[in-house]
Amino acid sequence: MTRPGVEAMKLFPAGVCALAALLLAGCSLAMPRAEREHAYLAAVHAAAGKPVDSFTFVSGSLYSWRPLDENEVLVYTRPRKAWLLNVGLCPELPYTPTIGLTSHVGRVSVMTDSVLVARGHFPCRIQKIQPVDVDQLKQAMAPRKGGTITPAKASS
Repeated sequence: MTRPGVEAMKLFPAGVCALAALLLAGCSLAMPRAEREHAYLAAVHAAAGKPVDSFTFVSGSLYSWRPLDENEVLVYTRPRKAWLLNVGLCPELPYTPTIGLTSHVGRVSVMTDSVLVARGHFPCRIQKIQPVDVDQLKQAMAPRKGGTITPAKASS
């Protein structure tokens, strides 16, 4: 005759192994995404040209955007026209649902204009602007599974 607790103990190691396997599977799923994000960030920086002082921007013509981290955002003013903006430290940038850009006389300029994040936060002053070669970026990401970078239209 076996004691009831002994049967439960025999099952415990199998349950622990199953839980460990699930946790490891979850980690392995997260790693490819992190690798994709790292590859995307590297591809954006590789496709970014020399810094410029400003670019043409008509208010309300932000086609799409993607935060890269707390310091940088990739903005598309048209489907094939992108700009890498460095805004210094802007902690809300990766989490904001919408952004805006200030402009003066139809131009977004370094040290004059800002990226506006969700309401109630300070504007993030643009410290550097680099044009991005969208074709080069697409080519760099094409071989990677899930690496398509066609920008989605920005929500209003």
